[in-house]
Amino acid sequence: MPPVDRNNPIKAKSSDSRWSLMDFIREYPDDETCLDFLWRERFAPDGYHAECPKCERTRKFHKVTDRPSYDCDSCGYHIHPTAGTIFHKSSTSLHLWFYAMHLMTSTRCGISAKQLEREIGVNYKTAHRMMRLIRTELMADDGEALSGAVEADETYVGGRRRAPKGQHGGGRSRPSTSHKQPVFAMVQRKGKVAAFVAPDATSKTVMGHIEQRILPGSIVYTDEWQAYWNVSRRGYDHRRIYHAEKVYVSGDVHTNTIEGFFSLVKNGLRGVYHSVSKKHLQGYLNEYVWRYNTRKDARSQFETLILRAARS
Repeated sequence: MPPVDRNNPIKAKSSDSRWSLMDFIREYPDDETCLDFLWRERFAPDGYHAECPKCERTRKFHKVTDRPSYDCDSCGYHIHPTAGTIFHKSSTSLHLWFYAMHLMTSTRCGISAKQLEREIGVNYKTAHRMMRLIRTELMADDGEALSGAVEADETYVGGRRRAPKGQHGGGRSRPSTSHKQPVFAMVQRKGKVAAFVAPDATSKTVMGHIEQRILPGSIVYTDEWQAYWNVSRRGYDHRRIYHAEKVYVSGDVHTNTIEGFFSLVKNGLRGVYHSVSKKHLQGYLNEYVWRYNTRKDARSQFETLILRAARS
């Protein structure tokens, strides 16, 4: 007898996967199963009874043959489980949508639209649209406030920084002279991160994000950049680390957590996507932020994402 049942593969105990490919195939084998998931999550927990808008009471529904909808047994009213979601009016199979979300959540560095095109057999335009909707609609920042010990920093994503003719430098305060796109981010230590595409790295911009997302009274750790000089005047305990003096850690004062997140983003963009336009950069940031913020959830990232899709 073989040591394992080859017809029923199981996940190894040493694997850190919370939702494997075999789990996906077993739970969502076809389009009908995916549609039934949306139906149960959005309208009918038992799969049969839902609130009928026309009858204005709970009625029994049945699946309509050859249509992605459910029909009221009493009045014939149709409910479409995909209506109001990113799947609405999409001719792409729900099964492929779910598999695309599985692929995006099963990698730490991301997957390109070209690779998704090859994986699920759609054209590039469709793959790109699917990924854009998943990033901008399902992985969008939830706006949760940060508190306690929070690190804030800015970075630049894109091409080599260039100065205008006859000038040198550029600097953080003059983004118009640069081909790089400023990105500002904040992370709560042992907590969540928030990242935004910013027009510049001036005090007005960074302080606007800090006051909007960090609760007063929190400890804010930054580097010595002059845009952060007003942090302590806005009700925060401000502590700075002086990178210009080659100091990177002084007790608990550092910005290593947020810089580690920037490293994940830049290495992922460079290794997987190679180049990202300013127009779509926020969507890519959403993906890395969402993956970072859900990394320790008890539920798998794929399960969290499809629940968001059902409740959007």
